[in-house]
Amino acid sequence: MTTKLFDILIVGGGMVGASLALRFSQAGLQVAVIEKTPAAPLLEQQPIDLRVSAINRRSEQWLSDIGVWQHLPAQRLCAYRALQAFEGESQHHNDGLVFTASELKQPYLGHIVENNSLQAAMWQQFNEFITVFSPATVTALLQGEDYSTVSSKEFGDIRGRLLIAADGAQSQLRALSGIGNNGWQYQQACLVATVDTEYPQQDITWQQFTEQGPRAFLPLPGAQASLVWYDNVAKVKALAQLPAEALAAEITKTFPAKLGKVKIQQQGWFPLTRMHANRYWAGRVVLVGDAAHSINPLAGQGVNLGFADAALLAELVLQALAAGEDLANATMLNRYQQQRKKDNLLMMSAMDGFYQLFSSSWPVLRLARKLGLTAAANAGPLKALVGAYAAGLKG
Repeated sequence: MTTKLFDILIVGGGMVGASLALRFSQAGLQVAVIEKTPAAPLLEQQPIDLRVSAINRRSEQWLSDIGVWQHLPAQRLCAYRALQAFEGESQHHNDGLVFTASELKQPYLGHIVENNSLQAAMWQQFNEFITVFSPATVTALLQGEDYSTVSSKEFGDIRGRLLIAADGAQSQLRALSGIGNNGWQYQQACLVATVDTEYPQQDITWQQFTEQGPRAFLPLPGAQASLVWYDNVAKVKALAQLPAEALAAEITKTFPAKLGKVKIQQQGWFPLTRMHANRYWAGRVVLVGDAAHSINPLAGQGVNLGFADAALLAELVLQALAAGEDLANATMLNRYQQQRKKDNLLMMSAMDGFYQLFSSSWPVLRLARKLGLTAAANAGPLKALVGAYAAGLKG
């Protein structure tokens, strides 16, 4: 048990929570991180992890600002310079709707990065201003006037002036704060597979849309890729249970021919859900990342939205600190909620609309999709604007 009062208490030491811990510690604040599972160090020869994220330019800037991006092993990063969306078979990188870095006058649009690589790099930068309580599970919350207290079985009571819930979609701290949420389970699931590819490294990430759901390709270093296969839950469960050779055969048969043959390294699956917290703060508790919103992963925006939450919250809290205000003052937390809830809801709704449009077999919608992709591909300035948002250069 500790009697120390921390300035910032973060529940959840994943990518978003750890990034906030670093930012606040760099400002000289005393930070506590409570995490169920300590981050494991990344070994040099470790296979590519199954969980990867498409980090856009905006998120990369945030990670550079807190001194993390510079410490990621370059050999495990994969830049992508084009985004492609198409229906049916595609033999070429200019089919359908394509956004390129050159169109936006950028060297690249983003990087595919392993989640565990990012988390490990952050934890390696933890300093003397950060106290880690792990493994630890939060069991109770007591809100107070000047500080709030969380209890854990492992370390007893831990106190903080501002408590940040960064503990994922099933956030325990959100539940203890009495913040409700709304959402639903999509009628689909998602198979993820890390594979060796027949063809050498490509610098494009693409999505093929079908009535059964999208098929996605995310490039990885070398002749490797992360593949994503959306389908009904029963189908995805069955695919995930196949032996590696049988799954590889199914992927070759189902994905566009330009993928070529693959060899499975590892595979897994997860259900698709949407969740949005009814509010982003209560008392001295504020939500970030998946604790506040869980989005359809269609465009890989989940962690980017979380980093955008983190960047704004850090900016507002440090402004409050400089002004001598309470780190959990209601005016500041309301500003955070108003801006981030609006932006997150807009992205969630856009992804849902996109998902519904491209999963429908209704002939009128099929025609609309075809015309829409063609029009968007020739939209000039509008296309460039959409591409800038996709790369995190705007918004």
